Amino acid sequence: MQKILLILLFSLVSQCLQAADFEFNPTMQKAYSEIIKTKLNLGRTILDNDKSNNGVKVYLKSYADLIQLLITEDRNFYEQFIDNQGSRLVFVEKLDKKSPYNRFIQAEIRLHTAFVKLKFGHEAKGSWEIIKAYKLLEANAKEFPDFLPNQKSLGLLHILIGSTPENYQWVANLLGLKGNIKQGLSELQNVISKDPIFGDEAQLIDYLIHAYILKFTPKKLGEFQDFVNQNADNQLFTFFGITTLMKEGRSEVALLILENRKTDKNYLPFPFLEYIKAEIFLQKGQYPMAVKLYQNFLAKYKGFNFLKDTYYKLFLCYWLSNDEVKGLSFLEKIKNVGENIVESDKSATKFSENFLAKKSQKPITQKVLMKARLAFDGGYYDKALEFLEFYSENSFDQMSDRAEFNYRKGRIFQKLNNLPQTILLFERAIVLSENQNWSFGASSALQLGYIFQSKNEKSKAKKYFEKAISFKKHEYKNSVDNKAQAALNEMGF
Repeated sequence: MQKILLILLFSLVSQCLQAADFEFNPTMQKAYSEIIKTKLNLGRTILDNDKSNNGVKVYLKSYADLIQLLITEDRNFYEQFIDNQGSRLVFVEKLDKKSPYNRFIQAEIRLHTAFVKLKFGHEAKGSWEIIKAYKLLEANAKEFPDFLPNQKSLGLLHILIGSTPENYQWVANLLGLKGNIKQGLSELQNVISKDPIFGDEAQLIDYLIHAYILKFTPKKLGEFQDFVNQNADNQLFTFFGITTLMKEGRSEVALLILENRKTDKNYLPFPFLEYIKAEIFLQKGQYPMAVKLYQNFLAKYKGFNFLKDTYYKLFLCYWLSNDEVKGLSFLEKIKNVGENIVESDKSATKFSENFLAKKSQKPITQKVLMKARLAFDGGYYDKALEFLEFYSENSFDQMSDRAEFNYRKGRIFQKLNNLPQTILLFERAIVLSENQNWSFGASSALQLGYIFQSKNEKSKAKKYFEKAISFKKHEYKNSVDNKAQAALNEMGF
């Protein structure tokens, strides 16, 4: 009898220890809440004061490092992070293998590593980490189909795989990667509606997926803005809300949130917010203020992405103010600063190379197009139309400028709901861009696809989405192709 009691006692203790391996207890939840707000020191202090060998603690330390690296782009910390991630994976693998958290946390750590590697320009290495994470999450889903946290990350991957352009689908199939957008959205919704811990994070992912891959309706944008306002103490959510509002042409609303956001010493310093504010003042044509903010960003920022773009924007501030000499001094520095990883920096590099090689172009028309583009990007549509009002396609000597003129004016009319003019202008931009490496034809085709999709004219929408994908080697190819393929998948093609 005593032996049986000892066995039962040992079994009970063993089960308790296994459960403690991955306990998302109130202490871990508090640390997670602080970390996702970018209050990293507070979150790390909570974790350091916890003496358990909790696998969730390891996951949260990885999460804090991820956020720090995405914001700071600290190369020295990057090397330390990569070493730590390997040790973290070894630690987690040795914990309770019967827990659904085991594979989930391994996958999360690999995804953190992937996102950082991609941020630092290591695309191949980052992609392999994503594949490994996917395999872990899929295996976990089969064994624990009702484990909600798993669906947060697997839902995201299913959407990304589902939006892969058709000509790359064979790669996904070869690697055993399967997924579709409808499935991924459903998984995210399960987490949003049922998981009290990861619900907000899943909701953010859902909004960003709609903003950057799928369609973002005015209703969805309004919901996102409400979500950001309800989480006003979360610097990360505020950042994504501001950038999404700007992307949707709501820069005035973004500026209001930016200027009234909560600030205190516990937040990780976020110099990129100075860059964002500078972008808005550039769109508004308030060049001296934009210059001041861009220079503040450069003084505080120690990273390597968006440096080329910042020098390009400083050039624009002076060039559009008719100080060509000062402007060119910034344009000429672009090749010597930063990296060509993000699309903005690639675009800045391409612009500087083309502009410096063709200084004989008519500057007045170039400036008109740029002012119209910036005003449009900020949502100042009437002002953007005013800039182009007294110009026609024939006002521009360069074919690329003619294509851009049609695209820019088409986008303005699209936002002002003048669809007949919009369609004509986009179709002309496509014709002018054939066999060229400009983005105007591909972007026009993408927008025409959206227009006919909204009118439920699926065959026309399909034609234009496929046309958008057919354009080669323009600087926005990845994002245009992903959006077009996502729309095709959504329509069942």
